[in-house]
Amino acid sequence: MKSLYLRIYLTLVALLLAFAFGSAWLFQRHIEQERGNVEIAASERLNAIAELLRLALPPATAARREQAAAFMEWSGRLRMPLALEDERGRIAATGAFHRRVDDPGAVIIRASLGDGRTLDMVRTVRPPVASGGPGGPGGPGPGAGGRGARPDEGLWNAPWTARAGAPGSTQLSTLAVVLLLLFIGVAAGAYPVVRRLTRRLEALKGGVEQFGAGQLHHRVDDSGRDEVAALAASFNQAAARIETLLRSHQTLLANASHELRSPLARLKMAFAMLDDAAPAQRQRLAQEIDVNIAELDALVEEVLLASRLEAGSALGDSQPVDLLALAAEEAARTEVAFEPETDAARVDGQERLLRRALRNLLENARRYGGPDVQLGLRPVAGGYEIVVADRGPGVPAELRERIFEPFYRLPGHAEMAGGVGLGLSLVKQIAERHGGSARCLARDGGGSRFVIFLPATKH
Repeated sequence: MKSLYLRIYLTLVALLLAFAFGSAWLFQRHIEQERGNVEIAASERLNAIAELLRLALPPATAARREQAAAFMEWSGRLRMPLALEDERGRIAATGAFHRRVDDPGAVIIRASLGDGRTLDMVRTVRPPVASGGPGGPGGPGPGAGGRGARPDEGLWNAPWTARAGAPGSTQLSTLAVVLLLLFIGVAAGAYPVVRRLTRRLEALKGGVEQFGAGQLHHRVDDSGRDEVAALAASFNQAAARIETLLRSHQTLLANASHELRSPLARLKMAFAMLDDAAPAQRQRLAQEIDVNIAELDALVEEVLLASRLEAGSALGDSQPVDLLALAAEEAARTEVAFEPETDAARVDGQERLLRRALRNLLENARRYGGPDVQLGLRPVAGGYEIVVADRGPGVPAELRERIFEPFYRLPGHAEMAGGVGLGLSLVKQIAERHGGSARCLARDGGGSRFVIFLPATKH
């Protein structure tokens, strides 16, 4: 489980790192593209200015002082850090050019005027300094120096220096710090979330192991509303079902093994006496053997049927069953009075199981309730009720639920009339298997009434 926790956490961290590096790479590409665009725009602008000055300035053959004066006049109008040179050196330069040309981050861009002269422009990587500076050889011109020239220099600097050079490096450093802080924050925030999730999975794993080790009563914490809580709730439901089935099967096996001892012991004794018995006694022993074999066969059949019903195994497809005909046949077979209160009663179910339930009730009533047994069938809300009434000693109110437990028998009944205590248990399981119920009630005037409710067929 720890490996799962690490995999989830490392996956989140790796995704965050990929996002951070990807963002930094895209930002760097954007900066480089912008820097290239700035360089291209600066060169194109300088070429345009050079073409303008070539037409506006005196020719290259004019006096250098005349060229310098005209250049300083135009550079003042253009408000740019420019310098004019020829093959003999610099003719003139603005004050802004002098201040920036010696800066560590200064970049000089040069354009030819086509007559042997060149126009130089300097770009700086930081805003210009606050102090004024002297002009070029031609002296300071308008906008070339002094306090009035600084706003113009700022106007020139803004489009070019703010997007390249050192300010871009500062932005990259800031971006790196922001991404690092974002990475640390998300990584720190993801840790408790992932750890809490995996800790709950570890608890679920431990609960499953405890249950698998034989602690059938163990349940896991299913608090919450997420998928892990739903999984824990499903496990608890499955565990409860498995525990019930195992307990039921253990009880069934223990009781069945106990009940098998009596007929087996009687069979063993009868076979031991059979060789030395007289002819008359031999016939009686043979009858005893047949009775015990029949009892064993019935017990095994009831145990198997109870086990399959308890486990929810498929016992066949449901079909419409005519309860009226079924009850009439069983009443005739057991010779009991049948008093139906309806002329039609159909339910969805398995006729073999419903016949077994009704037969168990009628045989129990004849065995424990005396000869006065009545069978009734009546319609009720949502279905029909089969009622088997007798005039026996009745069932105490506190035991009317317990008699439907497997192998439970009222005190004295085993000694009086035999039986293994599975008949009523099968009745209840069959009724519940068909979506109904079975209960025991007192009968007016003495005796008991066993009532099976079965839902009517859905049209």
